Amino acid sequence: MRLLLCLAEHAAEVVSIDDLITQVWSGVTVSPDSVYQAVASLRRVLGDDPKQPAYIATVPRLGYRMVATVGPWVSSPADPAGAAGSDAPQRGPRLRNVLLWSGAATLCLALVGAFLLYGKITSHSSTPAVHASPPKSIAVLPFLDLTEGMNEEPFADGMTEELIDKLSKVPEFRVPAPTSSFYFKDKRVPIADIARRLGVVYVLDGSVRKSGGRLRVAARLMRADDGYVMWSEAYDRPFDDILMVQDDIAGEVTKALRSSIESGAGHDVPR
Repeated sequence: MRLLLCLAEHAAEVVSIDDLITQVWSGVTVSPDSVYQAVASLRRVLGDDPKQPAYIATVPRLGYRMVATVGPWVSSPADPAGAAGSDAPQRGPRLRNVLLWSGAATLCLALVGAFLLYGKITSHSSTPAVHASPPKSIAVLPFLDLTEGMNEEPFADGMTEELIDKLSKVPEFRVPAPTSSFYFKDKRVPIADIARRLGVVYVLDGSVRKSGGRLRVAARLMRADDGYVMWSEAYDRPFDDILMVQDDIAGEVTKALRSSIESGAGHDVPR
């Protein structure tokens, strides 16, 4: 909410990462990764495409800009905002601020509605098919490219395919093919629905970020019927040999997931 309000207040302006951290996370020590994650989450809820943004545009090496139109909230035709008076010059700046915040608040309410609708859809999703799926079945969703400028999508896609390949070689594991998983790329579909369509109990997703010559790959394993995160980890590697990095991280993730799934198979996750 604070991120959305901050960008709306500075609509059409480029807001740097440092300014966002100062204004949105005031008094809290966070890294730029928190900004990247929050922007990515906000885009998902708004249904925004980072490559063809309708709401939030990434300005490489500078920050982010709200490109959506933020206008005044018109309460009624009789709104006194346009009435003439001797105090109009003094009221103008205050009135514009009020209207700006009203418009931002309206956008926030829409965001809350989207979250509630998402939760409602998830809670009403049919789960018997998930429970009937093989207990050691897992779908790997396309990893998100959260690098500055979003120039590492091929690496993120390669990371996804490498994980599918590694996990499919584990005895008793059932893993949908890449063509099935990549169908859901950039689509706003609840995890429970994805799991039901692919016939799996677990879902793995993650992200790729890059800073200088180093790469961070974050991954998390969720149980589809309740959405709880069972396991998560971040891996930092020098970005020198792409294939070696993908193979190395995929191997580490596979070992961790094998342990988590084998220990969790057949056990209910506390609600």
